[in-house]
Amino acid sequence: MASSAETPDTGGVVEAGTGNTISIVQRGNLKALEVSLRKQWRLGQNIVLCWSADERGLLVIFVPHYFLGNYCARVGNGGSTDNETFVRELISGHRRKQRDELFAIAERLDVAPGFIKLSAPLAEEAPVMDAVEQLIKRYGLSYVSERAVLLFDIAEFSLFTPFEQASQLNSLSYSFNSAYNKLLAKGIEVHFSRTTTGDGYYVWNRELGPAANRDLFLFMLLVVADNAVARAASRGNTVPMIRTAFHVGSHYELYQAEGINPTIHSYIVGDVTIELARMVGEALPDQILVGHYESCLPPDADHVTQMPGKVYSPVFIQHCNRALAAIRGVQFAGKVVTAISCHLTGSSDPGERRAARRFLIVDKHGLAHHAYNLEVELRLQEATLTLGLGETALPVPPRRESALAGRNGKTEDGSGSGGTDAGNVDPEQQGEELATPLKRRRRDSSITEE
Repeated sequence: MASSAETPDTGGVVEAGTGNTISIVQRGNLKALEVSLRKQWRLGQNIVLCWSADERGLLVIFVPHYFLGNYCARVGNGGSTDNETFVRELISGHRRKQRDELFAIAERLDVAPGFIKLSAPLAEEAPVMDAVEQLIKRYGLSYVSERAVLLFDIAEFSLFTPFEQASQLNSLSYSFNSAYNKLLAKGIEVHFSRTTTGDGYYVWNRELGPAANRDLFLFMLLVVADNAVARAASRGNTVPMIRTAFHVGSHYELYQAEGINPTIHSYIVGDVTIELARMVGEALPDQILVGHYESCLPPDADHVTQMPGKVYSPVFIQHCNRALAAIRGVQFAGKVVTAISCHLTGSSDPGERRAARRFLIVDKHGLAHHAYNLEVELRLQEATLTLGLGETALPVPPRRESALAGRNGKTEDGSGSGGTDAGNVDPEQQGEELATPLKRRRRDSSITEE
């Protein structure tokens, strides 16, 4: 499992002021700080919210782990949502606050700040401040408003033997490492973390921002490609058939207790993981789904003369497709990738009807989610590798089925009342209508096309 935060190294002798190194005195401070945080953390009973530097140590705000939930349920000046917004802003980004700001936060929460004494003042150096931030986050809860996350799910996982299950998880893990190395060789480093779902993994980039989201998308394509190549060369059930989803959204990040220490591996939960789970739950084996989201384009986006605000996922995927040129030349099974492209189903259609087909997923709670189907093509010298499900594997939209039936003098129920002419369909209206289920014949599905 990849680590999303590393414990500062407090051993060894280094010189102060040499790049990113930390002096012995400051290492002693970090060690003393961690000991004190661990003591006040009490095996997860309390969490730290924020801190402020003091000439004798640190001021910190600790609250019981259930405090934030109770606080958000209270009605504040702007209602309970006002309290929730305040908490989200408090636990987002950097936790360091100015002294007056920290006391104002404590007054609003109606708690008393704590004090951690250190042998020397904390040095105002980036490596030291970053190490303190990482320690504070390990003993607290964080909120991220926007991050790309992947979900890889092994199809029919429960039908395999325990040995086959272990082999498939190991194979998928290897594909992660292989994709990481391939991108690193092209100058793209994805600091990925993962948590297991039992039959797959959530994967995310520890870096934040539009560029990090794009890099994770490239990472996903290489993982899926490596998995497909390995499955073609494998025997038995040692390499998994996977369902994959990509989405951008918000989540909380926490560190669970293992023994007397918090783990160095973080866990994420929130809107983005819920969306991914609902998408993958209705996906077919080998399918790649992309959620419906808004995100900014990276500042180095090609073909953009004026950087727009947030764009919807089809535009973001178009940018990612142009960025695929950066990974040409990577190898799979000794064959060089000479070309690679991707598109959302429907977005490459000719004429005015060109628009990505958007699918509606209604989950078990009756809540609606939206997704797109992604198609990928890689040229490996003389061979072509297609990833994801093509349009021919997807159902025909119902209006088009009605039109075909109408041309034969029959409706879908065979009553012969004519039907609708597909040539008279407004493309915008067509993009918003419901289509037939993706999961054909297996059962009544809750995924349809808008």
